[in-house]
Amino acid sequence: MNPLPRQVRYVRRVTGFTLVEVLVSIVVLSFGLLGMVGLQAASLQANRDARLQSTAVVLARELAEMMRGNKDQALLSSNNPYLIGLVDTPLAAPTPSYCLTVGSSCSTVGAVAQAELTDWLARVDDALPGARVSICRDSTPFASDGTAQWDCTSTNNSDPILVKIGWSRPSLKSGDSTMQQASSRPSVVLTVTPGSTL
Repeated sequence: MNPLPRQVRYVRRVTGFTLVEVLVSIVVLSFGLLGMVGLQAASLQANRDARLQSTAVVLARELAEMMRGNKDQALLSSNNPYLIGLVDTPLAAPTPSYCLTVGSSCSTVGAVAQAELTDWLARVDDALPGARVSICRDSTPFASDGTAQWDCTSTNNSDPILVKIGWSRPSLKSGDSTMQQASSRPSVVLTVTPGSTL
């Protein structure tokens, strides 16, 4: 006869976890942690894209203010130094000018415009990866499906001046390490509004 009472024998049989139960709980926990890691990666990518979008908007507004400040050049119908059309990385002005640097001075308002544009394009190239810029007059900056387009369709001098900026960004598809190139479409399209001086 067994000297231990029946209740004590039962307690000994049900105490503790088996190895299988521990392994199952580890697998379930690891799936949860993997989901959290994926969420963190997506959050970091969205944060980076929002930061670049904000930087591009600030740069586009800055150029618009420079154009308003130099309205004599910005309003020219021909030989307008600000209207450079489409420029790809590495960004450089068609006629670079460095007369705004310390120790030199610009002799004309056209030279000021070229120097401002040279400096601005260098900063855009530095701030945005694979940047692409278009500054032109455009009557239809958006395609029929509502997406922005690089082509400028201006036919006259009364069309608004637009600053279009795009940059390369990582693909949003899971497991795809390729970069979406800036050439697909602009991410920022800013109309240079007349304000009080333009």
